[in-house]
Amino acid sequence: MILLLCPWQLYFWTLKNPLIIFASGTGTNAGAIIEHFKNNGKAKVALIVSNNANAGALDIARREDIPFLVISRQTFREMLLVEQLSDYKPSLVILAGFMWKIPEKIVHTFPGRIINIHPALLPDYGGKGMYGQHVHQAVIAAKEHESGITIHYVNEHYDKGDIILQARCPVNENDTPGELAGRIHKLEHFYYPRAIEFLLENMG
Repeated sequence: MILLLCPWQLYFWTLKNPLIIFASGTGTNAGAIIEHFKNNGKAKVALIVSNNANAGALDIARREDIPFLVISRQTFREMLLVEQLSDYKPSLVILAGFMWKIPEKIVHTFPGRIINIHPALLPDYGGKGMYGQHVHQAVIAAKEHESGITIHYVNEHYDKGDIILQARCPVNENDTPGELAGRIHKLEHFYYPRAIEFLLENMG
């Protein structure tokens, strides 16, 4: 079932550069994006979509009075969701820790306007099952000397869209996945909002 809160969403339809964020977890990237654009006014998060009713991203939505949707596997693939997303006329659809593969009908509805952030240097350590701690464990097990983030466009395949930006950080000899994740998160929170702003300023 799709749940929609904050029924005064009409306000957001008049905004310059409305953004839709998809998030499944704590929402730290969503929070960084919201704060960034609250400070400069160049965009506004108009909707947060989650497949997890207990996601921290929804707590952020409630705190910031941002409308949100909670979706199921079934509704994720229905045309109704595409229509609801289209109603917001998003400049960008942003994946911020969203765990499901985006259906082709959504990709085709927003061509070149869906972006994702991956916690590794693609094309390495990407693809199905490569998310969160799984990525960091794999990087450490391979004895890599560096890791980082990749911001990329979303297409019909996991982590295969064109790369927009990469940023790097060292992998220390005795790193745990949690320690590496901490450095990755700092890169994410700094670069993701700024990459979004750059794309908005350079959209045709």
